[in-house]
Amino acid sequence: MTVRDVLADLSRWWREGSPVGMATVVGTWKSAPRPPGATMLVGPDQTAVGSVSGGCVEAAVYELGLEAISTGQPQLIRYGVSDDDAFSVGLTCGGIIDIFVERIDPSSFPQLGDVASAIAAEQPVAVATVISDPLGRLGQRLVVWPDRVDGTLGSAHFDEALTEDVRGMLAAGLTGPLHYGTDGERLGDEVTVFVAAYAPPPRMLVFGAIDFAAALARQGAFLGYRVTVCDARPVFATSRRFPGVEVVVDWPHRYLNGEIAAGRVDGRTVVCVLTHDPKFDVPVLQVALEREFAYVGAMGSRRTHDDRIAGLLAAGVPEAQLKKLHSPIGLALGARTPEETAVSITAEIIADRWGGDGQKLSTLDGSIHENLDRR
Repeated sequence: MTVRDVLADLSRWWREGSPVGMATVVGTWKSAPRPPGATMLVGPDQTAVGSVSGGCVEAAVYELGLEAISTGQPQLIRYGVSDDDAFSVGLTCGGIIDIFVERIDPSSFPQLGDVASAIAAEQPVAVATVISDPLGRLGQRLVVWPDRVDGTLGSAHFDEALTEDVRGMLAAGLTGPLHYGTDGERLGDEVTVFVAAYAPPPRMLVFGAIDFAAALARQGAFLGYRVTVCDARPVFATSRRFPGVEVVVDWPHRYLNGEIAAGRVDGRTVVCVLTHDPKFDVPVLQVALEREFAYVGAMGSRRTHDDRIAGLLAAGVPEAQLKKLHSPIGLALGARTPEETAVSITAEIIADRWGGDGQKLSTLDGSIHENLDRR
């Protein structure tokens, strides 16, 4: 669970002026059970909301949350196999996690109301919090929007450097730590700032209103994408056939050009072309391959793929851009049904994002999250 998942409770207690203990995973190594940004709250009524480890260290972190409410002092705590008390707190999975625990109330986090409003409106915002600092700025924070900043670390130079770096992370939808010297020097590592980026959900654009698209739309929504299904044929592109996702009747290349011009797509966007028709496929792929999207894939047989490549080359698409195209789309899972094919496609999207190769874990040695650890 991230702050998004516990935001309703956190905002309610904040509006009431009640102090909350908030624990956030700010660093992970090896097989840690939750990613950076996972959040657990200890409410003023001693209620626990959220999770930082799937149950491994919740009891210990709960006590730290109560302590933070009482003292107001933030703490950075590490749990893992190297700690004497690792087994006592239940972290037996072999992972290591750093958890930052702090007290949240209107005086310690006056910007929380604006942050909550931005998240609810799917507007990009990031919270950068000092979690390690020899000068005692633990818990100080900047809140960064694309066009403004609130808060300070007490140094104009540090604020400027941090704001620039946080905006880069926000544009990419990245959450994680940054390291600086004591006055924001980028080559230093005395100060650690944890950046929680709350970008709008990444988009999945599915072109071709076919049965495979319906299964892929459901799978994409399950993975957290904002899914849009687009087709120029109104008889197929209907909300009844694609419940719960945005449906657009338009020529695919025209719709994609419009979304690009409006700034509603970014480097996290996934494009899946399922139409099998060159009059739709070639123009939209020509537009998509010109951009640095996270993933561009197209469905079809080997023959369809060869014809598609020939059409793209004839349309003037450079060979360097064609190397970005995943075609035929998906991993070789032996999928047959639309649902199985949707899993095949999203598996390739995940592998492409994290650098995985789709092999069976049972045949490999080393860390399960080896690629993620290198990131």
